[in-house]
Amino acid sequence: MASVKVKFRPSSIVGKEGSIYYQIIHNRVVRQIKTDCRIYENEWDDRASTVLVSFERKSYLQSVTNRIEWDIKRLKVIAALLDRRNRCYTADDIVTKFNEQADGQSLFVFMQGVISQLKRLGKIRTSETYTATLSSFMKFRDGQDILLCEIDSDTMMLYEAWLKGKGICPNTISFYMRILRAVYNRAVEKELVEQKNPFRHVYTGIDKTVKRAVPLKVVKRIKELDLSQKPYLDYARDMFLFSFYTRGMSFIDMAYLKKSDLKNGILTYRRKKTNQLLAVKWEKCMAEIVAKYENRFVTQYLLPIITNPLIDERKQYRNALCRVNAALKRVAKLINLLMPLSMYCARHGWASVAKSKNIPLSVISEGMGHDSEETTRIYLASLDTNVIDKANSLILKEL
Repeated sequence: MASVKVKFRPSSIVGKEGSIYYQIIHNRVVRQIKTDCRIYENEWDDRASTVLVSFERKSYLQSVTNRIEWDIKRLKVIAALLDRRNRCYTADDIVTKFNEQADGQSLFVFMQGVISQLKRLGKIRTSETYTATLSSFMKFRDGQDILLCEIDSDTMMLYEAWLKGKGICPNTISFYMRILRAVYNRAVEKELVEQKNPFRHVYTGIDKTVKRAVPLKVVKRIKELDLSQKPYLDYARDMFLFSFYTRGMSFIDMAYLKKSDLKNGILTYRRKKTNQLLAVKWEKCMAEIVAKYENRFVTQYLLPIITNPLIDERKQYRNALCRVNAALKRVAKLINLLMPLSMYCARHGWASVAKSKNIPLSVISEGMGHDSEETTRIYLASLDTNVIDKANSLILKEL
């Protein structure tokens, strides 16, 4: 096993700061790693090989101490990994890996790299969920980064307890844990850390959620509301109904619908989440909503969600979703609906109503664009779109 020591080299000029460096010794070969940490000679304890934190420069000297502790931990981890994998490594190998992995051994920096890669791959929604998870974990750590090798079951159990103390629901806690586990496993694949299974004692399952589906009679009441004097509620109601009319289309897919997607009475779009191509028969109720807004905004998009070509489209979609969901909660109060109403309720609602009409589960899955192994087992071949369109027409006739 290699030894790692912290050394101080005083300046040859009297009264000038000297520098901190690390000494690596392995198989009697000595190598040095320079740092940009500079302190005065009277701020170094040579016997204990530590920085003496004085009152005058307390903040700076404490930061130097923290930096040294961080670097020494990294060096020892690198040496330990090399020791387990390759007994023939050299002191130069330790120095090389230390310099190569300067940004890869800590969770915060490694995860930020994963997020950047997701963005480059066009997986924007996934990158946003990873960003939210990292933000949560950073708050738990009070902004203090952690080495990947320091992530253990105790750390994750403490994080779980912290989330529970904040009142976070079990499914959200599990969501954060699964994302962190995916990041950790990626680091294991890259041989940045040894697998310790730190998530084995925390919850990573999925609880049954509160029912978010609204029955058909509630959708009727929402449709029949007089919102002519409240345009922002009227707009939210229209977006909710459009989602329901189109077999529970998700809001992000609605936002990016283009006018060119509607041809010969068929609305064709590709789901952002699964990339699955779906086709929906164009119904009168859908056309009425589009016609209501078509002269207010001139864009390539079918619905008035992304309306300003000078503002980031993703930002417009997210802001619109927040406004619509907030307005739908007001709509729920107008009809004395006790459950919180959101755009997601339209998607759940269509599936629930379709099921109550004894429409086969395979038809519902195809109509909503589900893409999973469970769905694949339900049906073996792609269904005729006419079957789905008939199912949708059957539901819409009762409104």
